Amino acid sequence: MTKRASQGFQFSVDNDDRTVPHSRCSESCLPGYTKATQEGSPVCCYDCRLCAEGTISTQEDADHCARCPDVQYANINRDRCVPKVITFLSFEEKLGLILSSSALTLSLTTALVFGIFVKYRETPVVRANNRDLTYILLVSLLLSFLSSLLFIGQPNKVTCLLQQTLFSTIFSVAVSSVLAKTITVVVAFMATKPGNRWRKWLGKSLANSIIVACSSLQLVICVVWLGTSPPFPESDKHSQAGHIVLQCNEGSVAMFYVALGYMGFLAAICFTVAFLARRLPGAFNEAKLITFSLLVFCSVWVSFVPTYLSTKGKYMVAVQIFSMLASSCGLLGCIFLPKCYIIVLRPHLNVKVHIKIKDGN
Repeated sequence: MTKRASQGFQFSVDNDDRTVPHSRCSESCLPGYTKATQEGSPVCCYDCRLCAEGTISTQEDADHCARCPDVQYANINRDRCVPKVITFLSFEEKLGLILSSSALTLSLTTALVFGIFVKYRETPVVRANNRDLTYILLVSLLLSFLSSLLFIGQPNKVTCLLQQTLFSTIFSVAVSSVLAKTITVVVAFMATKPGNRWRKWLGKSLANSIIVACSSLQLVICVVWLGTSPPFPESDKHSQAGHIVLQCNEGSVAMFYVALGYMGFLAAICFTVAFLARRLPGAFNEAKLITFSLLVFCSVWVSFVPTYLSTKGKYMVAVQIFSMLASSCGLLGCIFLPKCYIIVLRPHLNVKVHIKIKDGN
């Protein structure tokens, strides 16, 4: 404001001052927020909205939020990007330690049972249901417990290739062995009838043929899987906020469920045969034990699918490991612990007079 003698007081504006006056109807938006215009209000009136997840703003009154890089995520205030945490199921964390310890404990238990059966291989309990099938089943259970360790630790190309293929093949051998044992019990009972043609099927050839045929088909599935779309390690940066999950991608989800479905198909056949044969005579008839063990086995894997699909990251791996251990433990406990009880604690029952049927071994 200047004063002139002839004109009195006069106002003038300094054109060099171009500072925009602050709005009086809205406070300034802090970093982490962006301006949102109020409908029907002047442009100087706006709301402050928190930046969306994964985006930030670093200055006041920001017009838009910037997205963080894939390897970073927005902090809780949405004003800074911080590095994501790399995560996978490791041996050092509590969950990985529990699962690995369980796998090793069950492996040692299986080895102990195998040693008992080898030591008492000439006793009636061991001879009654085909020693070779028993050994194959115990070895496959031992390998299934040990193979679960491949799922723990940082994934790499080799472990990703071996995880699902070894799991599918070993479990198919185990279920095929149980199926062969069940069919052996049925054939042995049928062969006791005079003039029955089933007698020619007795022996190791039938059992070995069942195991080879059933396991070979699963092996073919795994070879096709590896040849067309093999599993590979990947970094999942989006499924869990603030984490980069190192995991194995199945390559082909369809092949994964084909292999799993085939194993379930074998278990269903085995359960049906064992259920029908559960009332066959014989003090060492395994059909009842096999029926209960497969009921546990099938229950575990039926519950596995929805649980697996509803989890993310390393917990998906933990669910599969738990299912592997629980189902194998069901077979080991239901089929072999009653026999170990007789062999070790009730040896007076381990005599030939208790056997009503034989399997030709």
